[in-house]
Amino acid sequence: MADDTIRIGFVGAGANTKLRHIPGFRAIEGVELVSVSNRSRESGQRIADEFQIPEVYDSWVDLMEASDTDAICIGTWPYMHCTLVLAALDNGKSVMTEARMAMNASEAHAMLDASRDTPDVVTQIVPAPHTLKVDATIIELIGNGYLGDILSVDLTVQPEGFIDYDAPLHWRDSRDLSGYNIMQMGIWYEAMMRWIGPAASVTAATKVNVKTKRAEDGRNQFITIPDQVEVLCDMASGPLVHMRLSNVSGLAPSDRVWLFGTEGTLRLDAANMTLSGGRRGDDQLSEIEIPPEKQGAWRVEEEFINAIRGIEPVTHTSFEDGVKYMEFTEAVTRSAESGARVYLPL
Repeated sequence: MADDTIRIGFVGAGANTKLRHIPGFRAIEGVELVSVSNRSRESGQRIADEFQIPEVYDSWVDLMEASDTDAICIGTWPYMHCTLVLAALDNGKSVMTEARMAMNASEAHAMLDASRDTPDVVTQIVPAPHTLKVDATIIELIGNGYLGDILSVDLTVQPEGFIDYDAPLHWRDSRDLSGYNIMQMGIWYEAMMRWIGPAASVTAATKVNVKTKRAEDGRNQFITIPDQVEVLCDMASGPLVHMRLSNVSGLAPSDRVWLFGTEGTLRLDAANMTLSGGRRGDDQLSEIEIPPEKQGAWRVEEEFINAIRGIEPVTHTSFEDGVKYMEFTEAVTRSAESGARVYLPL
């Protein structure tokens, strides 16, 4: 085994781990996939057999403590992220955790504090990938004054269609598994933070329209995570942001983000990630071509390994940014419950 070989263990090898992380790590020279621990021995063995991973642990604790592992990839639902990250850091192992970062802001802060107490290991959150193609161009246009002073941002995400009272329970519907995370709100806020920074305050109204869903065991579960959200944010950098997210809006217009400034306007069409813009004096928006060299792409596993090797820092996504979006997510719920504006940071 080469001295610079990095040995990866997987705790919770779900769909995204199989689709993205395992192939991503396998493609990197000097990385070995050495162990896996899933919710059951049987499911862990299936992953090991499919991807030729030599060691299956019955307990994630044993995987964390094993000497055959240098870094941990966490693919569980949010309810385990804090516990697993703290265990990985306590065992001196670098750790990459699936988004969302945690259940709430308190857990996120505990994870960040632990990472600062162990500066010799690398921590990373799997980033929101949907805007990677356009992020650099939006940031560049803003920096070059294309918009002038940004006045407001309007985001509408309504992907699901008409209300479905018979939809089965998904883990994202469970407060016990998801915490304060709501629909796609966190990943869109994370993307907006890349463009215009974090919010200074949040005012929100939410609604649970589908109040029960049937779990795998046939029992009805009561739902408290909203399927309809309206958020107004006063951003620290100046603009007002209006976010509208819904899983119950039939025949809604396509998902879009508008950025309005004193000198220009940008529109992001979320379905195909195309960017259009216009400036003072233009009659209409025109598509902004993004050359291939400016289009970001998925390279999460590469960035994590490079950070461990000291080649580059983690930029997508750091624990510091994760704390910010978890504070925002919790602030939305606090505001909706109290009817009051909530100021950030918490």
